[in-house]
Amino acid sequence: MFVLIWTALLFCVRDVTADTGKSLKGLQTCGRGFCITLSEGEITAEAGLCVVIPCSFTLGAGYTHQHMVWFKCEPPKLRCGVEDIIFNTNKKTKVQSKFFGRVSLLEPDMMKRNCSIIINNLTESDSGFYQLRMYGILSLSDHGFAQYLREDGYTFSKGATVSVKALTQKPSVLIPPLTEGRKATLTCTAPGLCSGSDPEITWRWRGAGEKDSHITGNITGVTQRRSSTLTFNPSAEHHGTNVTCKVSFTSSITTEETETLNVASLVNTDQCGAGAALPWVIVAVVSLVVNVICIILLTLLWNTRKQVKPKQEDRTYTSLRKKDVSPEYDVIAQALN
Repeated sequence: MFVLIWTALLFCVRDVTADTGKSLKGLQTCGRGFCITLSEGEITAEAGLCVVIPCSFTLGAGYTHQHMVWFKCEPPKLRCGVEDIIFNTNKKTKVQSKFFGRVSLLEPDMMKRNCSIIINNLTESDSGFYQLRMYGILSLSDHGFAQYLREDGYTFSKGATVSVKALTQKPSVLIPPLTEGRKATLTCTAPGLCSGSDPEITWRWRGAGEKDSHITGNITGVTQRRSSTLTFNPSAEHHGTNVTCKVSFTSSITTEETETLNVASLVNTDQCGAGAALPWVIVAVVSLVVNVICIILLTLLWNTRKQVKPKQEDRTYTSLRKKDVSPEYDVIAQALN
């Protein structure tokens, strides 16, 4: 799960620095040998999900990065205070209780110059101004070439503005073709790339004019894609009824999606298959009978025509056998010979 979320988030903030030579495309601000680049404009997100604040940084000559601190404070403050800390790479510092455990770095390796953070389990109260302070070690030397180190830090006046709205995204419910008596599996996937804590996913079924009840089946737990599957045997009573998938995030944030079940009858399906094949059988038999009859009729007609129309020789022979024995026929007979 961590790998999938990590890949998706990296894709979403692909402009965030991946190494020292690359920087985020956005607004850059510098001070005391530190420079950071933040995305321009307001960052929007939805309650219950997560938000990424993209950030990259560079260091001046002689500086070595030590740690960073993120604050959240409200205008008109120009500089957030210790009481406003929400994240600190130096674990010794306390953070605001409502942000504890919800904020982490997008890229833990500071050598990659990435100061982006992820805030999970968002609520609308997380809207506000986020500010960064960088700490580093500066190497100095005097005229005698002696070197010494000095800790230095800088709080950037420029920050990021986050706006968290009410959750509008709904879960995705996948329903395969359903046939009475044949086992089927429904799948419900929660919205968002991440939410910090695993959301609770529940199913319910409502028959016509009835109260909500659970579909009899085997419900699995949340998978790596934050989804739930429900396996059951559809019956006639499920046809035309509604199934609802409800996703519950922290802070009582919920969203749900309802779909109508369409269950095909196994008997009707089989009859439909047999009934669909029957007309073709009848057509084939009738066609065969008609062809046989046509062949018989043609044969009889041919034989009849042969009897009705004798050959030329037969007609001549018949005429010569007339009873009239006048000399004309003799002459004709002799000429034929």
